[in-house]
Amino acid sequence: MKKIIFVFVGILSMSTLYSQSTNDALRYSNGEIIGSARFKALSGAFGALGGDLSAVNINPASSAVFTNSYASFSINNMDSNNETNYFGGRNSISDSDFSLNQAGGVFVFRNTNENSKWKKFSFSIAYDNTKNYHDTWTAAGTNNKDVNAGGSIAKFFLNNANGLRLDEISAFAGESYSEAYSEIGSFYGEQNQQAFLGYTSYIIESETGDDADTNYFSNVVGNSFDQQYNYTSTGYNGKLAFNIGAQYGDNIYLGLNLNSHFLNFERFTSINESNDTSGAVVNDIYFENILNTNGSGFSFQLGSIIKVTDNLRLGLAYDSPTWMTIEEETTQFIQTNSRDGIPLEDGSTFFSETINPQVVNIFAPYKLQTPAKITGSLAYVFGTNGLLSFDYSRKDYSNTKFKPTSDAYYSQLNSEINNIFTTANTYKFGGEYKIKQLSLRAGYRFEESPYKDENTIGDLTGYSLGLGYRFGNTSLDLTFDQAEQSRNQQIFNTGLVDRVNIDNTNSNITLSLGFQL
Repeated sequence: MKKIIFVFVGILSMSTLYSQSTNDALRYSNGEIIGSARFKALSGAFGALGGDLSAVNINPASSAVFTNSYASFSINNMDSNNETNYFGGRNSISDSDFSLNQAGGVFVFRNTNENSKWKKFSFSIAYDNTKNYHDTWTAAGTNNKDVNAGGSIAKFFLNNANGLRLDEISAFAGESYSEAYSEIGSFYGEQNQQAFLGYTSYIIESETGDDADTNYFSNVVGNSFDQQYNYTSTGYNGKLAFNIGAQYGDNIYLGLNLNSHFLNFERFTSINESNDTSGAVVNDIYFENILNTNGSGFSFQLGSIIKVTDNLRLGLAYDSPTWMTIEEETTQFIQTNSRDGIPLEDGSTFFSETINPQVVNIFAPYKLQTPAKITGSLAYVFGTNGLLSFDYSRKDYSNTKFKPTSDAYYSQLNSEINNIFTTANTYKFGGEYKIKQLSLRAGYRFEESPYKDENTIGDLTGYSLGLGYRFGNTSLDLTFDQAEQSRNQQIFNTGLVDRVNIDNTNSNITLSLGFQL
């Protein structure tokens, strides 16, 4: 059962509630190794090849393919472009992010016992960024639905308030907004906090004004609302793999990864809404929410690579579920304005109401189990001239689980996850051609949507181009890759549930430096 702690002026209070959603399940379950430049140049099709530190995070047997100890690190510049369509309003925003996305080393030990079939052993430590949460977009348009049909953010507050007693969503006499917001959350939960914000800012009104009243109406009226929704997120999902590998005979490579996962996700959202409807008490609404998430987890991987012939290689890897513990913090702010001079209960006409609780809602940790994945790989090596490689991965997102599964709320949420998510297949192709010390590379990948309807998030397609140059024991690699994906993102989970169509294009330039130890 999830608990929330509200921090205000050094006082801690506690209450039980839930607020996880299927969005949380997917956000922390999907992602691919961003990796080294050579790895990305082949679009990650490295499961049967090995010999790259990012490949170790795909197939643990990759470390045993190294003939010498090796280290590398990679820097990446990501440029993200989002084109949005919201009720015919179109916007385009580009943003960039610079990061260290890969670093590690592998140590190779040859077996001096010539009578043993175990030819060599390897040990590696490798860090890879599995997901970059850097994202920015804006959606703006005119919503022509009626308030009660969900055309205004007022419907969000109405849906949260209806059924709750007025004295459970309003401040006591002499109580500050911060005190009321904190106490309401402490005793009644997050839903009551949303209703408090809507009621105190005059967006919604009690029908009778009695403490026991549970029915409310909107002070926002009409069917034409100019809306602008802003979304900004930052953070990453990182993976630190401790690997052991071994070569058995001349053709079999085996490996095991023990992985430590850690994530940081920060999201800022705001909505500006205005209307010129005659008779509306509230004409302008500004509502912002900030979410800070931190988490850690554990997983393991098993992998093998088999050289069928001198040229043909097969790979097979299993990724266990990731068992994560996640903590969240939220803050909120709302401001409303009136322009029509409609009288309020206190006799005022024109007003500007600001509610800034300055309270951090600290949620107790919850547990999430992400789905397992299996990867099969095939590669053909043309001696020292080049190679072709193919990876196929399968991941069933409907197996994502909030825990404990015996809990009634989590059981319902897990059932919803099972109904909307499905198995997603990923196909990766890569090739490399060598001209003396110079290597030319290219790749292509296709990832299926994790949603059954394929509309919430569409399929992802991407390609990559790269080159590398080896001088002595040092290699320098440079890669450009680009991926496109469309999604329809719902603005709020209730009330204002209209979706923004987003066409996302992510472009990356990755530079890696590697050297034999």
